[in-house]
Amino acid sequence: MFYINARAIIERTFNGRKEVIIQWRNKHGEGCYEFPSERIEAFESFYDALRREVKEETGLDLVHATGQANRTQAEGGDWLVENFKPFSVYQTLAGPVDSLGAHFICHATGELLTQGDDSTNIQWISLDELKALLATPKQFSGIDKPAALLYLQESHP
Repeated sequence: MFYINARAIIERTFNGRKEVIIQWRNKHGEGCYEFPSERIEAFESFYDALRREVKEETGLDLVHATGQANRTQAEGGDWLVENFKPFSVYQTLAGPVDSLGAHFICHATGELLTQGDDSTNIQWISLDELKALLATPKQFSGIDKPAALLYLQESHP
């Protein structure tokens, strides 16, 4: 089984400091914090999946995501292709699940849920709190950790 995932790094500025949303999820018998995400459905675009998952998992409405999408209909064919630029792309090379996915930096509005679709303890945290969480072994998703480190490097040197 091979999964393709859309993952949201939802950010905001609150009281002069940048924050992101994390959530707690139990997967494969182990729990950890992660960014809101889920696999995309057959023939669903990454942006449509982001919109759906952000709503299901956080209660928020997606208003912007990094990158620009360009949809093209192939000449004389049935293919509809979406080309886009995410914040980062990952591929698992070992582990319990074979997956490929993209992280997008997102902005959203609405009232944040405390519990969502298969997730709990949904919360805004500062980038300093994110940095501390990443330094604690096995507390943050191994799939999201490289993107979180890249995000911190680019947003909070």
